[in-house]
Parts: sequence; structure tokens; C-alpha cells
Amino acid sequence: MGSRSALIGLLMALAAAPAWAACRDDTVSLRGDWGSARFRVVVADEAAERARGLMHVEQMPAGAGMLFVYEQERPVAFWMKNTLIPLDMIFADETGRVVKVHEEAVPHDETPIPSDAPARYVLEINGGLAARMGIEPGSEMQHPAIVDPAWPCE
Repeated sequence: MGSRSALIGLLMALAAAPAWAACRDDTVSLRGDWGSARFRVVVADEAAERARGLMHVEQMPAGAGMLFVYEQERPVAFWMKNTLIPLDMIFADETGRVVKVHEEAVPHDETPIPSDAPARYVLEINGGLAARMGIEPGSEMQHPAIVDPAWPCE
């Protein structure tokens, strides 16, 4: 319970923080023909963090999310076991280019949600936001963890 409360508190604090122009570990930016967006994120770059993900989180601010970072690009799959809120999953390759957007993943559903292509980064945001913003395959993701980015940090 304590770690869940800490995660919720961190997501709330990150979402309330002002926007910065430079790349930051706690911020993911996306851009495409649809425009651009910025999310305050918690980074899950260790196996235990990725396994826990957003399980048991009861609410998340609209401008918040979680960025899953893998050691190498590969096919990945997610499920919604113990996840209480609908999520959009934005899968990106090793350059940060979006390869798939899965919208409105259903809470508690244990059906695997595959990347359908090799991915190294996955951004989870509140369900429905990707469609409302127009985020789609081909969009570019910017974050300091992206080693060989299509959209480099300045």
C-alpha cells in the first residue's frame, strides 16, 4: 500500500509541476502531424518496476504517465491485471518512433496486448488521450533514455 501511495503522490506532483523546455528524466514529449504533447512520467527501467507498472493506481492526472524502458528493442506485450484505470499504450522503437498505439486498454483484462513490432519504449497514459490528441504511429517520442533518438534532446 505504501509504494502505491508513493507512486500516486509522485504522479500527482509531476503533473502539477511546470513545463520545462529541456529534456528531463521526468518528462516525455511527443510530436507528429497532429501537433505535440508533453507528459510528466515515472520511468520504469528495471524489471521489478516494469512488472508492477501502474497496477493498483486508482487515478492519474491527465498530464501524467509511466515510461517503460527496455535494455534492447524487442517485441513486448502488456496486460491489465490489477490495473484499475483504462490506459493508452504507446509503443516506440529504439529511436523513439511510435510503432503502435493501443487505445483504451480495459482494466483487469489479462489478454496480452502486443507491440506488433519490436519496441524499446512504452508510454502509458490515461485511456482516450491518444485518440483525443491524435497520437499515431510515426509520431516521435523525446526523452533522455532514448539512446539513438529520431528527435534528439537539445
